[in-house]
Amino acid sequence: QVQLVESGGGLVQPGGSLKLSCAASGSIFSRNVMGWYRQAPGKQRELVATITRLGGTYYYVDSVKGRFTISRDNAKNNVYLQMNSLKPEDTGVYYCNTFPSSLTGNYWGQGTQVTVSS
Repeated sequence: QVQLVESGGGLVQPGGSLKLSCAASGSIFSRNVMGWYRQAPGKQRELVATITRLGGTYYYVDSVKGRFTISRDNAKNNVYLQMNSLKPEDTGVYYCNTFPSSLTGNYWGQGTQVTVSS
């Protein structure tokens, strides 16, 4: 059974930081590249960052490079997204999933809301 539980979102001022966490089912987590995605209001969901099973070969969308860091803890089946220097355009609902998401049958958890506003 697929399980993806995101947490750590909230309201933060521009320039602030948040760290998102995702707890994933062991069967999903251990075998796959994991990613963080986000969906801004009125926009399609986009891929933000990915990390391989062993923690290498990261991908970051250009808009977050140098500000966001993805990591994973294989012992805990968790994946994280450290977000620094947040901007209002980072606002949205953040989700974790495999990359590609089709590996979970495009199952999505509830996500965690990030709002960057003064």
